Amino acid sequence: MTRPNRTWLFAPGNHARKVEKVFGVGADMAILDLEDAVAAAEKQATRAVVAETLRQPRSCRAYVRVNALDTGLTFGDLETVIVPGLDGIVLPKVERAADLQMVDWVVGEIEKKQGLAQGTIDLMPILETGRGIAEARTICAAGGRLRRASFGAGDYTRDMGMDWTMGEEELVQARAEVVLASRINDLEPPIDTVFIHIRETDAFAASCTRVRQMGFQGKLCIHPGQIAPANAAFSPTEAEAAHARKIVAAFTEAEAAGSTSIQVDGYFVDYPIVEKARRVIALAEAIEGSRP
Repeated sequence: MTRPNRTWLFAPGNHARKVEKVFGVGADMAILDLEDAVAAAEKQATRAVVAETLRQPRSCRAYVRVNALDTGLTFGDLETVIVPGLDGIVLPKVERAADLQMVDWVVGEIEKKQGLAQGTIDLMPILETGRGIAEARTICAAGGRLRRASFGAGDYTRDMGMDWTMGEEELVQARAEVVLASRINDLEPPIDTVFIHIRETDAFAASCTRVRQMGFQGKLCIHPGQIAPANAAFSPTEAEAAHARKIVAAFTEAEAAGSTSIQVDGYFVDYPIVEKARRVIALAEAIEGSRP
């Protein structure tokens, strides 16, 4: 992981002001939406608007969420928005590895047609139905251009007949399954669902902290005000980065002297702890390197 993937901010592809704003509010990724945020009557016309936006200079990486495979709109979406400047596709409501693999092939064919380098466009599925969660391990084994998966609680709780509560206790099992499915298939840590209570800033921050502790690397966001707290939650603090560097330095010295279990500031350190510390350092350096 060479660049941080903490915050993924949605903007409706047909809303010019929001699209213009989404690239400049500090998110690691912008997602121009063709799915839920765009009315059915405007979906096809919005494709060309999004494609033109992707060709414009910007500092933020750009993804497009296309419509789900059962809508009949997916291929037309892909054919229009895969242009120079696109970083990735977000594919909603994925329930089978074969569906992801089929879209992967289509993206590759359009890359060829557009003269784009093969395999450069990322493909991120959203697991957001009961079947999608049940098939998470096979979906995350799909291979190809898949680097990370994401979880969507809105459709998941609707599909399962659950109440989506502020404390999100009902999401623990599904989230844990997405993290595990990602790990056993050597994917990056996954991206967590949106949080729909826009004014509940403390609850949002708590949600970010909770899923970071569960093993997620970032959060889907629906409002610019969510970016700063999410970036903070998924970033090491200066103290955490400094402590990680201290652990690695002390362990390196001890290892050279023949010892691989030591204490640093009263904290037991062995190989697993050092590996975690190195991840903290790598993330801190990636965040620093991504700043303008």
